[in-house]
Amino acid sequence: SKVQHHLTKLTKNRLLQQQTHPYKGYRLTTAGYDTLALNSHVKTNTLEAIGKPLGVGKEADVHEALTPTKQQVAIKFHRLGRPSFRQTKRKRDYAQSKYAPNWHQQSTVAAKKEYKALKLLEPHNTAAPKPIRQNRHTLIMTLINGAPLNLYPEIPHPQKVLREILNNIKEAYQKAGIIHSDLSPYNILIQPNLHILIIDWPQYVSTNHPNAQQLLKRDVKNVLDFFKQKERLEMTLKQALEYVKGDWTLFTTSDVQTNIQDVVPTN
Repeated sequence: SKVQHHLTKLTKNRLLQQQTHPYKGYRLTTAGYDTLALNSHVKTNTLEAIGKPLGVGKEADVHEALTPTKQQVAIKFHRLGRPSFRQTKRKRDYAQSKYAPNWHQQSTVAAKKEYKALKLLEPHNTAAPKPIRQNRHTLIMTLINGAPLNLYPEIPHPQKVLREILNNIKEAYQKAGIIHSDLSPYNILIQPNLHILIIDWPQYVSTNHPNAQQLLKRDVKNVLDFFKQKERLEMTLKQALEYVKGDWTLFTTSDVQTNIQDVVPTN
């Protein structure tokens, strides 16, 4: 009777959902999973309050948050399995399984992977959020402030921004040994100080991955295509990749540095 009392209360508060087929039972809801993660963060004195949303996407929600020391941070809730993104299992390598997906578990795997990526990047001061704590499907990190490149009608100092993006791709590749592998104008932010911030790292791969070079090429191409179309900045994919990989067999250091620093508009 005591168990039933608590199950009824949890169901009423939508933290559990009752099912009758193929058997009578209960399953954890998204709100219930959120509550377990938040409870862990509070008990470890990591989190005190949650504020307004910073971004809502197909795979995650990000909110402002506050630590007990009044530090402003961001908390990210990974949301794999939303109706709008049921192809996650097919599109994301961290969601591969021969069994029917448990979306809570898959979201947890994504959060753990992103936390690991940010930990790898942190010692090299790469333009990415700094990780603070991860529990279940949530990740607490330094505050994310800025807007994605695609939302800017006109990018301030586009040559400088492009150079900074390529420098950070290079830092991640050469020093941290990882590739974002899902880089696009949607997850490169321009902060109020006009420096960039690269977010959304759960799909990262190591430079030893069998498809590493293909994924790096795709990341760099996405960036160059965007700047060519929006700001009419011209730079070849070959030049950019040579710079990122630090392979000077085709270009001298001065040649590539000139191409990076003095990207010019097309006619």
